[in-house]
Amino acid sequence: MSFQAFTDYLQLEKKYSPHTVIAYLKDLEDFRLFASENYQYSEIVNVNYSIVRSWIVSLVDSGISNRTVNRKISSLKTYYKFLLKTGQIKINPLAKHKVLKTSKKIQVPFSEKEIVNVMEILQAENTFEGLRDKLIVELFYSTGIRRAELINVKLNDVSFAQKTIKVLGKRNKERIIPLLPSVLNTINEYLPFRDQVENIKEVDFLFLTQKGVKVYETLVYRIINSYFSKTSEKVKKSPHILRHSFATHLLNEGADINAVKELLGHSSLASTQVYTQNSIAKLKEVYKNSHPRN
Repeated sequence: MSFQAFTDYLQLEKKYSPHTVIAYLKDLEDFRLFASENYQYSEIVNVNYSIVRSWIVSLVDSGISNRTVNRKISSLKTYYKFLLKTGQIKINPLAKHKVLKTSKKIQVPFSEKEIVNVMEILQAENTFEGLRDKLIVELFYSTGIRRAELINVKLNDVSFAQKTIKVLGKRNKERIIPLLPSVLNTINEYLPFRDQVENIKEVDFLFLTQKGVKVYETLVYRIINSYFSKTSEKVKKSPHILRHSFATHLLNEGADINAVKELLGHSSLASTQVYTQNSIAKLKEVYKNSHPRN
């Protein structure tokens, strides 16, 4: 069974990233295999909701979290909406499906002290990889960009004249983010070392490995996890937590939430409001300590 038309729809019309498209197609293929093995369906175009419900039950029984099950079902919903839109089906089998309940995921940001401690460790670096890693940490924390955005930053996306960086976000939306003088200085320190890398294969990209290709997701995760493991005892130490820290610390210092929304590249304010939880906690603390009637 081919999902080519659906793939084109996700890539060209929805403008989803390659990573997201792969995840959607894997979910569809998993469901197709389930329907084939258990109900002898060679096609999943005309399945009914009872088969989908059986798949949900089998996923839950296998120990997969409700959050992951909801993500997989979201892929199916998008697929059946596409079939409905293109006239291939008349009824969406998931039209009345209700998502499974999930517990709220609490993202604990790094403290400002933890970030300062990491930057002090990186301050002494004077090698290609050391300066690259220092720049990666600085860029995450000073701009709040996503991991995929950082990986795809190109040399000509950095403007020293304008003191900005251009990033390509979700659904190919471009945004311009200001750069701090300290970050521009680190870029200037890093570039001569980058230019000395032998046999550069992907010349356009800012962040490279020693082999001359652009950095990849697991490497960037390892870099962040490695440095923050030296200063933080938090369970999760990832690029996303640095993005979370960027937003939380800005809001803590009184930044306008709409400005933070634009910097993060969120399409709706609801996405940005997730980061206000820690800011509210800090406001309560200030209020408790400062109000004369407390």
